[in-house]
Amino acid sequence: MNFKRHFLKLTLSALACGLMPWAQAQSNWPTKTLRIVVPFAPGSFTDLSARALAVELSEQLGQQVVVENKGGAGGTIGADAVAKSAPDGHTLLLTDNSFVMAAGLYPRLPFDPQKDFSQISAIAESPSIMIARADLPAKTVAQLVDAARAKPMDFMFGSGGQGSSAHLATELFLSVTGTKMTHVPYKGVAAAIAEVIAGRLDISIASLASGMPHVRSGRVQGFGVSGKERSALLPQVPTFAEQGFGDYNMSYWWGVAAPAGTPAAVLQRLNQEIAKAAEKPRLRDSFIAQGARAVTSTAAEQSRRVDDEIRVWKATIQKANIKLE
Repeated sequence: MNFKRHFLKLTLSALACGLMPWAQAQSNWPTKTLRIVVPFAPGSFTDLSARALAVELSEQLGQQVVVENKGGAGGTIGADAVAKSAPDGHTLLLTDNSFVMAAGLYPRLPFDPQKDFSQISAIAESPSIMIARADLPAKTVAQLVDAARAKPMDFMFGSGGQGSSAHLATELFLSVTGTKMTHVPYKGVAAAIAEVIAGRLDISIASLASGMPHVRSGRVQGFGVSGKERSALLPQVPTFAEQGFGDYNMSYWWGVAAPAGTPAAVLQRLNQEIAKAAEKPRLRDSFIAQGARAVTSTAAEQSRRVDDEIRVWKATIQKANIKLE
């Protein structure tokens, strides 16, 4: 009996010693500089939101938080780097809708967006906005749809490139409305918007942040914004829903994820810290200035969003027969 008790004591001690470093690592997190990987070049809202978040997290955690830009291949290079990083909570991915679109665009992704990441939280949302050239005869979404149905492929829409979020956003709109238009891809959505302003393209769909300044200046028409309510930043532009196109509801979002296998306690702490950061006026105001709003979520909510949108975009890509050369 004494032998059994002694053996049990030794076993429990050994287990405790083995678990101690792991438990201590979680309780002491963070133990070094945090790295937020942005899978795009500097200057985008994804980049700006990551830098705003880094400032708040650094102050809250008392640890340096740096932003690292790893652009290329539609955001998949940066995402892959995070997927293959140590799951210790010190490397994070801040990305946008392109993360879920990639699953349908790239048949040989080097990572699985659902299995290789632990979603932490949403961080921002922005409605999409359809802009049209100033002299387009159509003045509403309904008029545009009627005209496009009457003359399929006569209307031209621009995007930031084949398979870009603006491209897929418009393809989803065409699918929902049963219309067909000619796609003209550019190197970046800013170039496509410039062509709408110049009158060489009919429409483009972009984030509110990208289209808002040009609607305000009167250089383009604002046809519709996504969401249940009009944007307070552009209250004169009606929603797609109030114009009878409620089935089209593509919004831009940004979220934070970590490599799969990151300890649950660390993920929970990160979720709490991100929620705290999103309440800071400095961060909220910087997002509003860019046409977005700070929005957080539970990890489960963000995971559901990722799963749901992967299904939507895969179906859209397949229906439009979009292929990347």
